[in-house]
Amino acid sequence: MNTWLWAGQIVLAASFVLAGIAKVAVPKDNLRNPMPWVDDLSQRQVTAIGALEILGGASVILPWATNIAPILTPLAAVGLALVMIGGFTTHIRRNEYTRSLSNIAFFAIAVLVAIGRFS
Repeated sequence: MNTWLWAGQIVLAASFVLAGIAKVAVPKDNLRNPMPWVDDLSQRQVTAIGALEILGGASVILPWATNIAPILTPLAAVGLALVMIGGFTTHIRRNEYTRSLSNIAFFAIAVLVAIGRFS
């Protein structure tokens, strides 16, 4: 079980940190092609989402790995699940149904990590 939880944590961390870095470092205009939903938000909002993704991605790994405040790991997983609910809602509202599938997958991984690490 622990191995599967670590695998989930690594997938979440890598995915969210990389996506977050793109949202923080790349101007909104350059994100339109891969992420058309950015047109609905300001540059500041896109950057804030990216910062939350970086923080959540790091927090889903580091506290558990270092045993420093390990309760933050399942809390971070809950936070990432909430981010995925927001992403799913945005994609459905924009009729981007195929883009919402990744939100469902990451939501499921985040919930499983949260449940497993709270236990």
